Amino acid sequence: MKLNLLYSFLLIFLLSGSYAQSHEHNHDHGHDHDHSHGHSHDGHDHGHNHSADHSGDHHVNNFAKECGSPAQVVHRDKYDPSATALHHISDSNIYNLLDAVRVPLPAIIYNKERGLEFFSSGKFHAGHHDNGHFGYKDYVLYEGVIHRMKCDNLGLEETFVVDGFDIDGDNKFAIINGKGYLLEQKTIWDGGLLGGGPSSFMDFSPTKNVISMILVCGIIFFFFRKAAKAYEKRDGEAPSGIQNLLETLFQFIRDDVAIPFIGEKHQKFLPLLMSLFFFILGLNLWGQVPFFGGTNVTGTISVTMVVAILVFFISNLNGKKDYWKHIFNMPGVPWYVKIILTPVEIMGMFLKPITLMLRLAANISAGHIAILSFIGLIFIFGNSGKNVAGGITGTALAIPLTMFMMAIELIVAFVQAYVFTLLTASYIGDAVAEHDDHH
Repeated sequence: MKLNLLYSFLLIFLLSGSYAQSHEHNHDHGHDHDHSHGHSHDGHDHGHNHSADHSGDHHVNNFAKECGSPAQVVHRDKYDPSATALHHISDSNIYNLLDAVRVPLPAIIYNKERGLEFFSSGKFHAGHHDNGHFGYKDYVLYEGVIHRMKCDNLGLEETFVVDGFDIDGDNKFAIINGKGYLLEQKTIWDGGLLGGGPSSFMDFSPTKNVISMILVCGIIFFFFRKAAKAYEKRDGEAPSGIQNLLETLFQFIRDDVAIPFIGEKHQKFLPLLMSLFFFILGLNLWGQVPFFGGTNVTGTISVTMVVAILVFFISNLNGKKDYWKHIFNMPGVPWYVKIILTPVEIMGMFLKPITLMLRLAANISAGHIAILSFIGLIFIFGNSGKNVAGGITGTALAIPLTMFMMAIELIVAFVQAYVFTLLTASYIGDAVAEHDDHH
């Protein structure tokens, strides 16, 4: 059973990790940086004001039509709480610690002209809001995500200074030596449905979310391994410590989820249910720790989509004859009613993974956005640092609201892991149930 549990963890992680380099959030902050203001690159402390550079107002800088046209960095002082929240829950090519230390991650880029390229995202010298102060070849780092400049024959050195970024409608530009260079959107799995689309490069880099999944799976494996050794050493004795906690959670999922919904066949699917529960719970709790990157893995729809698809295939591939009969040939139902009910049942079969995917992602993301919005009250009331009294008022409001929301989020972390596991057991139970089981 231990091997089955480990294999299930690895399967979920590998599938989720392959999609964790997800579509970037399609939001524009319009924040820029100017290298003429005495930035210190040695410590990556660029002296930016966190309360500024968040305007959602699009600025037309008259360089949207051509690459290399004259442009200038436009500074904005208006604070945009929604853009800030969306930026902080999005994935990126760097890992933040304490929102001050930026740990570079490996970059693995497939370029249609140059082939596979390997380098470190540290080459971009990420600063405020994870914008790179330097470019590498024809790549730049915008809001923590690697982009490629569309222009040919740039004539730049391999490593070059980026003055800032600007937006013009839906287009994003890197400003280099007083000129604007159009950035490509990332190639994403949805084919442009949620923004972006095909581009001249593909990013296979391990992102912040992928690293978080590796860390969380490692932590879970460590605690389960520790509990397993405790059982060997304390055979016949009452559990204690982490052994007691894991046993309580394990028995809860087995006795209150697996057995009631799946019945006698629950042992076959117990490793999957346990893997799902602890995988989701671990990532939910990891996202609660603000100084470990503030990750939002289970709030990323690509990760929840892969887990939901996994549940869809497992439940349907194990479907018994009575399960498929209920969908395509309902006994005792007139044929003219079947014409209506059969398409509904088929639609419901595909809606189940969609609801699993959306429920988890939406609930986790909503909590993160709410917390960041409450913190944003400090800058809203303080008028981005211009009003000291307003900043104090905003702080007085933000602290209790944020603490309350974080307490709620702690409960949601357990509830959402439980609900996902419960629904998975329900879907599997429906699929494997036979006619006699209903009696």
